[in-house]
Amino acid sequence: MQVDTSTLMMIFFIISLWKVYVFLPNKQLHDDDRTKESKDELISIVLNIIKKDGKDLSLNDLFQKIKEDKNFDDKHYWRFNLNRLNQLLNSYYVNNPQTKSIADIHKNLN
Repeated sequence: MQVDTSTLMMIFFIISLWKVYVFLPNKQLHDDDRTKESKDELISIVLNIIKKDGKDLSLNDLFQKIKEDKNFDDKHYWRFNLNRLNQLLNSYYVNNPQTKSIADIHKNLN
């Protein structure tokens, strides 16, 4: 049985596509903190801390209080850092144009 080169190339191409498909993630990881639900939970924690602890919080103080909060799960949010907090605050500022700072958020929440 004689197989021409184009048939062999097609077979190898299909096998290589299958190999790529097998290694692609196809289910959500249990510690994925980039989902909408995780983002909403983090924003809720941030807003509760800002509402409770006042308008005089700096970004570093807010970060420390979030890390110490009882609702904050260190294992789930293991990648949480100051940059992520800045992204959350910036998205909150975009969705609420009347706020420009942590003090504005505190004033609007109280």
